[in-house]
This record gives sequence, C-alpha cells and structure tokens, in this order.
Amino acid sequence: MSQDTPTTAETANRKPRVAVLFGGRSSEHAVSCVTAAGVLGAINRDKYEVIPIGIAKTGQWVLAPADTAQWSLTASSLPEVSPSAQTVTLAEIGGEHQLIVASPNAVPQELGAVDVVFPLLHGPFGEDGTIQGLLELSDTRYVGAGVLASAVGMDKHYMKVVFEAAGLRVGPYVVVTDRQWRNDPESVRKQVDRLGFPVFVKPARAGSSMGISKVDSIDELDAAIEEARRHDLKLVIEAGIVGREIECAVLEGRGTDAPRTSMPGEISVSGGTHEFYDFNAKYVEDDAAALSCPADIPAEAISRVRELAALAFDAVGAEGLSRVDFFYTPDGELIINEINTMPGFTPKSMYPQMWAASGLGYADLIDELIHLALNRNTGLR
Repeated sequence: MSQDTPTTAETANRKPRVAVLFGGRSSEHAVSCVTAAGVLGAINRDKYEVIPIGIAKTGQWVLAPADTAQWSLTASSLPEVSPSAQTVTLAEIGGEHQLIVASPNAVPQELGAVDVVFPLLHGPFGEDGTIQGLLELSDTRYVGAGVLASAVGMDKHYMKVVFEAAGLRVGPYVVVTDRQWRNDPESVRKQVDRLGFPVFVKPARAGSSMGISKVDSIDELDAAIEEARRHDLKLVIEAGIVGREIECAVLEGRGTDAPRTSMPGEISVSGGTHEFYDFNAKYVEDDAAALSCPADIPAEAISRVRELAALAFDAVGAEGLSRVDFFYTPDGELIINEINTMPGFTPKSMYPQMWAASGLGYADLIDELIHLALNRNTGLR
C-alpha cells in the first residue's frame, strides 16, 4: 500500500483519540452493539486512545463500558445501550472537537479532543446519512461513507436507480409506498403478481435481514407486507433470482488510488429453518452460514465481480468501506443486489472475513479505516 502524508493527529505526541459510536435508534441496535464488541476487542490500544460511546434507543449518547462481553449477542440475549443520567455531546471548544459530559445540576465535564469517530451504526438514524450529517456539521472526521452515499446505500429503491444509471444490471422489482398500500392495495398485488413468485418483500431502508420475507404465493403477500411495514413504510419487493450469492468487500484507496477489492466470497446457508440468509443465520447461529473465499467461480467471473463492485462503490460515491452483493446466474450473468456502506463488522462477518482471506487481517483492517478517515477532510470533497 502507498503511504500518505500523516495527519497532525498521527504525528502529535498523544495517540489519536477514536470515539467508537454504536447502538442507535434503529431496529438494528443490537447488531450495532455486536459490531462494536468486535472492534473494541481488536483495535490497537497501543496506537489509539479509544472512547466507547453508546446511543440508547431513546437517542441519548452515553459513555459506554469497554467490556466486549456486555455487547455480545447470544440466542437468548440482545445487547442494548441503557439510558444514563449523564449525556455525552460533541462540541467545538478552542478549535478542537471535544466530548462533553453533562449531568443534571452539575458543571459539564470535558473528556478531551476527538480526532475521529468510528460510527458503527446500522440502519436508520446512523447508516443513512443522518449521523454523517451531524459529524460534517461539527467538522469531525469519521470512518466510512459520507451523507449522500450513506443515504443512497440505505434506500434500496434509490440504490437501484443509481446502479441502473451506472450501467449495472439489477433484478426486477416493485416499490411500494405507504400511500400506495393504503389507497390501492389491489394495484400493489397486481404489480407483484406480474413479477412472478417467489418474491422477497423488504423494508426499503433496513438491513441485517430485518423484516424480510420470502413469499411463494399471492396468498402470503399481505402478511409479508405488513411485517416489512413494521420496520419501514416504504418497501421494495424483488423478484426471486435463480443464482448464487456472491459478495465482494471494497476498501477505499489511499489518496487518488482506485478502490481496493477483496477476493469475492460465496455464502452457503445450512438447511433446516433458513430459506435465505436471515438474521439468525447472520448473527446468532454459529454454524448456520459459511463463507467460501475465493468463491468457486471461473477466474473471469471473479475479475468481473471485483470490477463491478468497485464500479458500484464509485457509483454511490462511497468512502471507507462497503460490501457489494451480487447474484451469479447459471448462464454466467452478474446481477447486483445491493451495496452496504456499513456492513456487519464483527470478526465473523463476511466483510472482514473476505479481507482476511485476501491478506488483510481484522485489526489491520480497522487500522486502515481509521487511517483513511484521519487523512480525509470533512465538507465538500
């Protein structure tokens, strides 16, 4: 890798201070906590000073314990950030970005400067450009995609629009808004019926397979729509595609270098209760899913996956990291499914596993993402 000129923070006497931000208001709160557990357990404490900050489901920012066991996920327990009497805020004081702790009837306390924020937030109010906008307004460097890329990457509808404009092939789909479903559900049913079955009903702006249902007949459609609407009133309903699920991890290049891509991987989900790669297969059951990396596809297909993944990364204007998912059809076509600008980032998640198989380990990957953020300005770029 090429070496960029270090930032002031990297050459100062003190270690760069990294605020690890997790939890949040979305239905993926627990997944975010699990991701934070992985990062907090692997980040180089000799190189960085780490401040864990949790966001409760109420939206309150609190100082969080660094104990990774507290943020682990089990089949019987979902980790959660609890509200506190002390609230953490981010403010500019004396030209530096400071963390402030405020308590009722007490003088606010300064925690010191923050050089970069690592926002390990999934779903709305975190991965969708909202937290990125807040950090931009406060002129604070952060890991990952900016406002627009985050928003586009979160919304499966506009994501597909951008992909099509960039020349990427997407599968057939129908967008269902709240107004359409409430005013004319029969029209929605007819549109979906024309897609053919099976279909996948998805909240437009959720991740981690939250609210997703596979629907095999029109009789199952209404219940699947109502389940997805619990997570988002805007839905994307996609035609089922016969093909293998191939993923590729993308990492921003340094300086003016092109995006870097991992070897593509393929997910296989064990039988039983998993018809597709659902929440339990992703996060709860250790043996429910396996990754083969590199994927067992022809060399020319591997090259094409990497090329298209980089194209998708640039199409949405992503920065830092992304995981791009494709379907590889029996006739050798590649159909893009989605881009995830803040993919699952636990040690067992597919994004770091693909980089590990490509020669970049988990701790080094974290270090590289922080380096990219420290060397990137906020604002227009």
